Formats: sequence, structure tokens, C-alpha cells
Amino acid sequence: MIEVDPSLLTDPDNDYYSSDNDTSTESITSSIQQYIYENGRRYHAYYGTEKWHMPTDEVEQERLDLSHEIFRTAWRGNLHEAPLHEPQRILDIGTGTGIWAIDMADRYPMAMVIGTDLSPIQPSFIPNNCRFEVDDVMQEWTFQDNCFDFIHGRNIASGISDWNHLASEMMRSTAPGGYVELCETSIGTVHCDDGTMKPDHSVVIFGHHLRDALTKIGRPQPDHQFMANVLIQAGYEDVKMLSAKEPIEPWPKDPQLKKVGAMNLLNAETGYESHGMAVFTRVLAMDSEKARQLCREATEASRNKNYHIYGENYSVYGRKPVR
Repeated sequence: MIEVDPSLLTDPDNDYYSSDNDTSTESITSSIQQYIYENGRRYHAYYGTEKWHMPTDEVEQERLDLSHEIFRTAWRGNLHEAPLHEPQRILDIGTGTGIWAIDMADRYPMAMVIGTDLSPIQPSFIPNNCRFEVDDVMQEWTFQDNCFDFIHGRNIASGISDWNHLASEMMRSTAPGGYVELCETSIGTVHCDDGTMKPDHSVVIFGHHLRDALTKIGRPQPDHQFMANVLIQAGYEDVKMLSAKEPIEPWPKDPQLKKVGAMNLLNAETGYESHGMAVFTRVLAMDSEKARQLCREATEASRNKNYHIYGENYSVYGRKPVR
């Protein structure tokens, strides 16, 4: 059980933003630059609007970079859990802003790091051993067999319509003895150890709708056992499953978890809308005002320091057999 910071109990009527709690954190062709605009946000369109239901605009890019820092803090500063040793070629699928790929290029200067994504939202100022490509992992991969020492994917599940295809392409492209690692956040599912989260909590209600929408489009949020089975069935060995708790607000007493919670509180300001608006309106056929209200209420509930809730991060990795 995560221990609650006792200082938060002295003034339960204030939320995080009205209290003194520290929550601060510090050349593509024009055809690929196709987007659509809905509810004031910009979304991917080039490979099809159904491919990815989250925004690609600057607001979302800032949130993705913050999410990267949340992951790193939750995992004790690690960029990966797989035991790598001087990898030569690394692939990051669904790279987003490319921040993980850039950090990996700095961490492993001997390696060439390639990041792929549906949208070209990555920076142009990058390390010499890093490059980005626009691609759809649900299509046939163009990489040669056995060419990557490490393949990484993080928070890509809502864009995966065929896990067998993904696993097959990863296995084909992983070098013998190389690793693949999949990381996901338990989006839509939250936990509470002390009873402060009730069934009608706005984050719980938001999660119910989000899971319903993702299930309807055939992309339910996976847990670590599901991802482990994907790797095992593909033929990877020594598959390991790990998890890390991710508080939604800075309520824990533990300094590391409190920092994660503080960053998550900032992330929540746009995160619920990013995850919910498109699938609520496109898949569940909600009107935009009802969808926005669900997102807004979840955001407001996340500011309430009387709720001690958390999600989980999953990391699953496995090694391709040498023979």
C-alpha cells in the first residue's frame, strides 16, 4: 500500500491548485502532413483517421514529453528494463515526439536509433545516430530480417488492431539474442488502497467510457499478462513482466511517488481530453459537450487531494532465441 503524505490531511477542503503543494515540473512531403481538426484539436489523417484517436498538435506533444518524464521517474530513471549491452540498432515504434529515441541515442552512442510514427511530429535537431521515419506498424515492415538488437513500443496499444501481426513483424526484425520491450499505462483503470475512491468517482466513470470505446474498436487496453502472452506466442523467451505504480496526484508520502503524482496532475490538465474526446464522439457517438464534460469532471476530480488513486505502468520484455 502507498502511504499517504500526512500533510495533505490537514486541510481537506482545498484542492491541489488552491493549496501550497508543489506540483511544478520543469523533411517530410506535404502529403504526409495531412490532419483533420475536431473539437479544437488536430488529429492524424494521412493513414486514416481511425488509425490513431489522440491529437497530434502542440498541446499533445507537450503532454507526450511530460509523459516520458513520468515514465522515467516511475521506473527510477531507466529508459528500458531489458538488459541491453552495447546495442547497435534500436527501433522505437510509435515514437510520438521522438523523445525516448533521442534519449536512447544519447545513452547508446554506438547505436543507430530509428523512430517510426504515423505523424511527422518529431524535432529536426537530433543526435547524429538518430533518425525518424513516417510509417504504420500495422502494415508490412520494410526493415530487413534480424536487424535490430532492441525493439521498443510504449503506449501504442490504442493504435494496435492486430497484435499477431505486430508480434510477427517484431520477431522477424529482431536479431537473434536481441530484445523487444512493450510498455503500457493502465489508461482507464485506476486503483485505490484506502477507500477514498468511490464507484461514482469521475475518473472511474471516465475510465468505464474509455474502455467501452476501445473495446468497440477492437483495441482493449492490455495488461502485462496479455502483452507477455503476445511475446511468448511469437517465440520470445525469458519473458519478464514488471509493473510500477503511478499516482494520479501528489498524495503519496514517498518522494519519488509524490513527484510522479505531481507530474501526473499536470498531465491530467489535457490528458483526459486527449484520450477521450475523439473516441467518445467518434465511437460512442456522444455529442461533443457531453464528451467534454466527462473529460472536465475527471480533470477536476484529479485535483481533489482527498482522493488517493493511482494507475499502473507495465513493462514486458523478452529475448529472441539465438538459434
